Amino acid sequence: MGEKVETGFYQFLRNVSFFEELPDKDIRNMLKYCGEEQFSAAEILFHENDPADRFYIVLQGEVEVWKAYGTDDADMLAVHGKGHLFGEMALIDDMPRSATVLARRPTRLLYIKEEDFQRMVRENSSVGFSIIKSLSSMVRKSNDSFLEDLKTRNQKLEEAYRELKTAQDELLRKDRLSNLGKFSSMILHDLRNPISTLKSYAEMILMNEEITGKPQEYVKNILHEADRLNNLANEFLDYSRGEIRLTMNIVLLKDFMEKLNPVIRRRFASRNTEITIESRFNEPVIFDHDRMFRVLLNLAENGRKAMCREGMFSIIAEKQGDALLFIITDTGDGMTPEVLEHIFEPFYSSSQGGGTGLGMVIVKNIVDAHEGSLKVESAPGKGTKVTISLPLRG
Repeated sequence: MGEKVETGFYQFLRNVSFFEELPDKDIRNMLKYCGEEQFSAAEILFHENDPADRFYIVLQGEVEVWKAYGTDDADMLAVHGKGHLFGEMALIDDMPRSATVLARRPTRLLYIKEEDFQRMVRENSSVGFSIIKSLSSMVRKSNDSFLEDLKTRNQKLEEAYRELKTAQDELLRKDRLSNLGKFSSMILHDLRNPISTLKSYAEMILMNEEITGKPQEYVKNILHEADRLNNLANEFLDYSRGEIRLTMNIVLLKDFMEKLNPVIRRRFASRNTEITIESRFNEPVIFDHDRMFRVLLNLAENGRKAMCREGMFSIIAEKQGDALLFIITDTGDGMTPEVLEHIFEPFYSSSQGGGTGLGMVIVKNIVDAHEGSLKVESAPGKGTKVTISLPLRG
């Protein structure tokens, strides 16, 4: 080996991190055993399970370390650049190569043959210790890489599990809705018939002018409860279908609010509540009259349950840009942030006044079906404000 080349190799080995603590004589002793080899890009240095015959140090370029190279299960374990040692493990444990190594780009390597490697390690414990440090570093990096890969795979598995669980829950929900829908459809006809009969008899009784005082009040209560039963049946049917089928109508807001006014006032009849039902936009609009009527009744019922004997409740309809707003406010107990998080969950209810827990679900579904938006603002002791925004349709 020429003096100039030897001097270059000496400076190179001197700068290899694993050999930096070796004295000069040990570095120069290593030079006696070193040879140089060059590889083109993608050229394979050795294959997995090949017998081990030499150990390498990267002079220039990079090499890739592959497990199961050339198969569908191929996995790149590492990339070694300038100053990295590789191939020493197979020489130490006298086992075949554990991976395939190939040049990532044109690469120059220093190598030491197996017999020279064994002799060098036996003769110089400092060199052997440096090789052990190299092995330890490689094992640590491999372990860190394995743990990081395991963590990534676990995260992907957890994400896949969550997606699978969500899909499974959705399938179960749809199956439950389907069964509930079939059941609801079967009983609604049987349920509506006696309700209709009850309402008819109650309305006929009210037509009798001789019925006054408490009996008249009792009959009105019967009508009110019959309407409530009918609304409950409709809520179950809408929820069980899983979708809202709209019947769009041209609606005069003034007439709509005038029709809504007495119904809501009856709901609050037993309360000392100041009620405001007002339309500030009187042009014709388009929405499902019956569905939106029920939305506002549901929100009025929520407001009634949230208030004590006194308070204020209002529904204001107005135009804002290209949207029709319904602003519903009450001075009730209000809701905590925890309750607000759950108000659109089926069968969830924080009210002490009972209910199906479907009221807000139906409200949201109807608003969504209109391609509108729904905003709920509430705080304990400060009441609740619900803003419904529906697109104005030409």
